[in-house]
Amino acid sequence: MRETVVIRVAEFAGGPFAVSAEDGQRLCVHIAALLRAGTPVALSFAEIEVLIGAFLSAALGTLCADFPEDTLGCLLTLRDISADDRAAAARSMRNARVYYANPKAFDDAWREEMGDDAPACISSMHVGM
Repeated sequence: MRETVVIRVAEFAGGPFAVSAEDGQRLCVHIAALLRAGTPVALSFAEIEVLIGAFLSAALGTLCADFPEDTLGCLLTLRDISADDRAAAARSMRNARVYYANPKAFDDAWREEMGDDAPACISSMHVGM
């Protein structure tokens, strides 16, 4: 197996606050490229003081559109993360898997609630290439 690449989340977040969906998306694109090559990835959350759902959904949840759960389980690990933040990351990925299992139903329900010209929930963030 290839050597694990350690990615410091703080570098993508620009400091101790992992809050931006845009930063999470940049991290996701980087992770996805490594995973496609079969490279194990360890995300280090050292120095992260604040971690929110928007960042997690963009960084980790979006991966669930393109990678099976067993692939992510084998190739992606989290390090230096509190138990609460680990649970939030797992919840983000679990919710993304539910969404990506039937995105049309979720998007239709979203549009029904928000109006016909509302954008899709999250499907536009998927990193498939």
